[in-house]
Amino acid sequence: MTAARNEAGNGSKKREERTALMVAVDYLARQAHSEKRLREKLMRKGFSAEEVDAAIARLIERHYLDDADLCAQQFMYLYQESCSSVRQICAKLMQRGFDHDLVRSVVPEDIDEREVAAAERVLAMKYKANDKAQKMMTNLYQRGFSVDVAHSAVREFKDSFAEDAEE
Repeated sequence: MTAARNEAGNGSKKREERTALMVAVDYLARQAHSEKRLREKLMRKGFSAEEVDAAIARLIERHYLDDADLCAQQFMYLYQESCSSVRQICAKLMQRGFDHDLVRSVVPEDIDEREVAAAERVLAMKYKANDKAQKMMTNLYQRGFSVDVAHSAVREFKDSFAEDAEE
């Protein structure tokens, strides 16, 4: 029993010898993280602020950690592949640890058409032609779409059913 305890103790000692850099690389190997999120995880692991700062600096220096690039990639993925409003996408990225100004900098200038199309996809998944417009608009507001986008999407959604009925 004592030998087993000593082995267990040695195993945990090896784990304690892992540096913040080693742990950070392990995290990044599994999933991309923002600098802030990675810093929080390392601090929760009990590493000193100095060791975390050094690890983060080394990762940035070696281009393993680049918030601007990662934020742009994640924004474009969510922008192209989801039914989320730009407002929701921005909120999600800020929750992932990206700075507000950085997130806003990756938003394209002209998002109106995409926003209406995304809102229409939301409506198509949840509503029927005879559902109340106010209920649809409320759902779109709650999902972060603007008033103008919600009105346009509901109008287009309802019109598409009217056109189908005429044919």
